[in-house]
Amino acid sequence: MGKKDYLVFDFGASNGRAVLASFDGSGFDLEVTHRFGNRPVWAGGTLYWDILRLFSELKQGIQASLARTGDLRSMGIDAWGADFGLLDDRGVLMANPVNYRDGQSIKDAGSLFSIISGRELFELTGADINPIFDLFKIFSQKKNNPSSSSHASTYLPIGDLLNYFLTGRAFNEITRFTTSIIYNQKEKKLETSILERLGIPEHIFPRLILPGSRVGDISGVVSGELGISPFPVIAPAMHDTASAVAGIPLSSQNMKNWAFISLGTWACMGMEGRDVLIDDSVYEARFINEAGVEGTNLFVKNINGLWVIQQCRERWLKEEDISWDGIVEKAVKARPFASLIDVDRQCFMDAQADMPRVIQDFCRKTGQHVPETTGEISRCVYESLALKFRYYLGRLQDLEGREAGLLHIVGGGTQNRLLCQWIADATGKQVEAGPTETTAVGNLLMQLKADGEIKDIKEGREMCRGSSKVLHYSPGDTDIWDEAYNTYLGITGKEQ
Repeated sequence: MGKKDYLVFDFGASNGRAVLASFDGSGFDLEVTHRFGNRPVWAGGTLYWDILRLFSELKQGIQASLARTGDLRSMGIDAWGADFGLLDDRGVLMANPVNYRDGQSIKDAGSLFSIISGRELFELTGADINPIFDLFKIFSQKKNNPSSSSHASTYLPIGDLLNYFLTGRAFNEITRFTTSIIYNQKEKKLETSILERLGIPEHIFPRLILPGSRVGDISGVVSGELGISPFPVIAPAMHDTASAVAGIPLSSQNMKNWAFISLGTWACMGMEGRDVLIDDSVYEARFINEAGVEGTNLFVKNINGLWVIQQCRERWLKEEDISWDGIVEKAVKARPFASLIDVDRQCFMDAQADMPRVIQDFCRKTGQHVPETTGEISRCVYESLALKFRYYLGRLQDLEGREAGLLHIVGGGTQNRLLCQWIADATGKQVEAGPTETTAVGNLLMQLKADGEIKDIKEGREMCRGSSKVLHYSPGDTDIWDEAYNTYLGITGKEQ
């Protein structure tokens, strides 16, 4: 058969890309045709996403991709797991979406919890009860700007909003909607009891669709503007974590008892299964459930991932033009385990003007060596991340009741070979990493399924194995990591 071309858009919380996928019937090639940054904007004391610029980048990506090929079978968008836009009754976006790192919803969380507790929210939804997610943002906007909220007609998460701009069709894709804290994952329905108690109107939530559903064709207005012929828009797993897990290139012998880390600005560690897990031990450990493709459940822990080192680099770039490879080189030369942090402390999750100083302050307060150089600080962050993954892998295996024989790392973090090796060393697990564009692969697989080219995700994953570059890491000197782990537990106050 001749090659068929598909277009993937992956919108991350710090950057995005358009990827052209050429499929020949048995495998595929990926080519990044357009890259762009995704920088939020402070305005009037609120942190917003620049959604219109992102839509402009989307259109540029379509044009750049069509310049490489004469025909696209379809395209699909995935995006990060928080934030949304609201349309009025004319279908017009009412305001720029507020960034999940804006602090207002955290300030208003107490008011929400006075109406419905976090424990009850978890029992009803199985989701991450964190003020950065949609329910808290909707409540906060309603509390602080009730006249604006009362005029809202349609709620659309970021990926669904971009699809709406492209097609004029409004849907909520299920994998992303499960992170909203509005969906009852056990009963597979909108949890109206939450909406009623918080005074949020049910009518603003459009119809739910499954991964692989056709959203519609690119509208005549957009295709006319771009000078292109309309083509179909497919909803893949629109939550980027779900797409990343769908795209993991598993071989047939590795399709049981594996765990994953989707490693980017956020890290998401988990296992794929069928049952939604909701009980006291799960709630206390702050593990959560999110929908995967084909009815699967992703039992996961969200961890503050590469955000800390990204924030450090933002500060360092003001003084020197340092690359990511340069940061890793300096980390290798620094003294091992001199300083450790808990990356999930709120101070490390917040946007900071000087993250290196925040790290230094934490180390000073906890009686550790205070890292001064770029190498010392970066090594502190990378080692702390690896030890954090060890801690939560142990909890994950206990709660799931099964051991992971293989740990598969996906996402942009796979480009950091040093960190991947340290994760293998810290956890004592065989690690497979890659490809870097695993999220794009999962996005593509659902487009191929929609187009009748593969029958299910299992077939797609096996095909991925032959089309992807996967790196293997075996644990090295685990004794020194065991000693460091005990130190880490003492510093962070974790129990074994």
